Amino acid sequence: MSRRLLPSGEAALLVECDSLDEVLALHDALEAARPDGVIELVPAARTLLVAVDPALIPLESAATWVRRIPAEAGSRVAGAQADPVRIPVGYDGDDLAATAELLGVPVAELVAAHSGVEWRVAFGGFAPGFGYLVSDEWPFEVPRLEAPRARVPAGSVAVAGAFGGVYPRQSPGGWRLLGRTAATLWDPASNDPAVLAPGRRVRFEQA
Repeated sequence: MSRRLLPSGEAALLVECDSLDEVLALHDALEAARPDGVIELVPAARTLLVAVDPALIPLESAATWVRRIPAEAGSRVAGAQADPVRIPVGYDGDDLAATAELLGVPVAELVAAHSGVEWRVAFGGFAPGFGYLVSDEWPFEVPRLEAPRARVPAGSVAVAGAFGGVYPRQSPGGWRLLGRTAATLWDPASNDPAVLAPGRRVRFEQA
């Protein structure tokens, strides 16, 4: 397990990791021992951005803190202190039947698999409020659409690769649509605008 630290401006470090699992474990370990002056931890697929207030913690001290914490100490249960975000889903997506056929399972089995596991927001994505969800219990690797849609409706519940996600607003996209939710997942007027923030646990419930 290797880790490379790079400065990102005068108030942040970019930590490069070997895998998403390492990013999530490191995120949890750092979150559990976060000192004053560390403003934000922003995970991505292979990196973790550590944003600091240099007046409270110099960048060099933050780098030492990151290096001293073993990634394997992470529990991958960040957000465990809170109940999972529960998202009601109407499983009638445009790609539901075709995706089940592609995976070689009945539609009911695909729905049960998607709604029967606990997901975690690994990192934020291409649009405000979009979270890339992962689950050790999700058994499928789902190919993206060959031709992305120009418009995916807000609230579309989708899968692609090993990830799940919910489109918080209308946008283009190439993920396969399993259903739709009426839940509001992005509210810029809120103090906590993104419901699906990194580290949060998520459960989909069949509406």
